Amino acid sequence: MDKKYLNIYNEILNKIENNYFKPNSKLPSENDLMREYNVSRATIRNALNLLEQNGYIQKIKGKGSFVLDIHKFNFPVSGLISFKELSKKIGLNANTILKELSVIKPDSYLMKQLQISGDEHVWKVIRVREIDNKKIILDKDYFNKKFVPLLTKDICEDSIYEYLESKLGLKISFAKKEITVQIATEDDKKYLDLEGYNMVVVVKSYIYLDDASLFQYSESRHRPDKFKFVDFARRNKEVMKG
Repeated sequence: MDKKYLNIYNEILNKIENNYFKPNSKLPSENDLMREYNVSRATIRNALNLLEQNGYIQKIKGKGSFVLDIHKFNFPVSGLISFKELSKKIGLNANTILKELSVIKPDSYLMKQLQISGDEHVWKVIRVREIDNKKIILDKDYFNKKFVPLLTKDICEDSIYEYLESKLGLKISFAKKEITVQIATEDDKKYLDLEGYNMVVVVKSYIYLDDASLFQYSESRHRPDKFKFVDFARRNKEVMKG
């Protein structure tokens, strides 16, 4: 079996990891790589396909192969942390852009997510998170107005959680989260710098207060190449009796 492509894969990968091939740069063409390594087109394509499958390059039809940024931000799955807290923790050059702040009557979807009736009102907050001058997160947050009577532009562009906890005295306790990969919507394309990606990673969160009241539903939509979703788990083996 021809293993030459694995050697080529490892050589190109080493160049990517050592920044010889920089993020967003174009790799040499298939013809150039064939000449450089003195192998067939099929061998080069096998190496490039493996690089793409493992998230190191993106092949664009008619344009070539482009290096992805492999230095991803760690995004914690467990725990509750605000974007402001996360930015400080990992030293991000980050900015929040408020796109919409309004009070709405919930539709059937939001009624189900927030477990409320159509007579209640909801804060709708749409924010774009910009990191290193790239718009890579679209946050859609919905707060039950019964628990959050007031929000302002300044609060939303700073930290809503800091305001809720320090000013309103709310005790945010826990969240249930769901992570999926979805086709980019028109809003994703409108607000984010997708740079050719047609998929986004969506983290849906249901956030509760310490009395188990559900007060927030959110959809955090991430460009897929910029984040690693990390968690910590410990196995507790049950003691068998009898």
